[in-house]
Amino acid sequence: MGPNHPTRPERQPRDRPLVALMFPGQGAQHVGMGKKLAETFPVARETLDEANDVLGYDLARICFEGPHEELMTTTICQPAMLATSVAAWRVAQQHGVSGDLALGHSLGEYSALVACDTLRYDEALLLVAERAEAATEVSRKYPGSMAALLGASDEDVEALCVEAGEVWPANYNCPGQVVASGRHRAVDRLLDLARARGIRARRLDIEGAFHSAVMAPATDRLRDALANVRIGTPSLPFLSATSAALERGERLRSLLAQQLTAPVRFTAAVRTAADMGADRFMEFGPRRVLVGLVRRIRSDLQTAHLGEPDDLPALAALAGRGD
Repeated sequence: MGPNHPTRPERQPRDRPLVALMFPGQGAQHVGMGKKLAETFPVARETLDEANDVLGYDLARICFEGPHEELMTTTICQPAMLATSVAAWRVAQQHGVSGDLALGHSLGEYSALVACDTLRYDEALLLVAERAEAATEVSRKYPGSMAALLGASDEDVEALCVEAGEVWPANYNCPGQVVASGRHRAVDRLLDLARARGIRARRLDIEGAFHSAVMAPATDRLRDALANVRIGTPSLPFLSATSAALERGERLRSLLAQQLTAPVRFTAAVRTAADMGADRFMEFGPRRVLVGLVRRIRSDLQTAHLGEPDDLPALAALAGRGD
């Protein structure tokens, strides 16, 4: 099997705990994100300042002060999530935290690839900005939305999507939580069908039908941007939530473009990591999002999160604790 093909998971030696690093995607943003980290740790401030320089506007100010409506736009929140997640990871690194593999949820895969040294941070910022602009352009032409369905099986949600038409499973977050994506009217039909069957469902505050066929026009623009970046030699393995397998090399370019229209298989990715021997999962980002999903996927897995300075002691303890 060549270096650019997915790697089958193999259980690692259990002479020490294996740590999975996790990075969240769009939806975890909030006004004030990263502010306390930047005030407390110079490396976090430097990471956000670098984002300002690369992007050409004061991203840090919007993260810290808002307004909420501006931060929530795709073109702002996507680079904001990348910058604050990488800032949290760099703080953890300076305090001796390391990992054995990295994964991300949707947009969070760019942060994970920075943590793996596969993408340079400045190039990841530009890629994410391009990704956000491409998705926003598609959303203007083909307005869409996303909805979370709670308490139903994956198979039930898939059947409902087929019945509604022009809406697709987008995020397999954990057992009993699947997000679907499509044009507005299709999502409306899906919500009506779900509620008629007693399935809890709600529309998400996201402007676009991400991870669905609606986003197909954005993939060519993203492929062009991806063609010009360097794919570095990874310092630790990257676990794709698109393929639920370890990925590296040139294949990453096609996977990151495919990611715009492919579902996020987060449940499968976490199970793959656990099958490899990972039993400690650490999330780096402004809110506790992925750690909650992990606990619902496998209740025996240990988790920690770093989004604020006060989170650091528990995260470092989990990283350094022996078996």
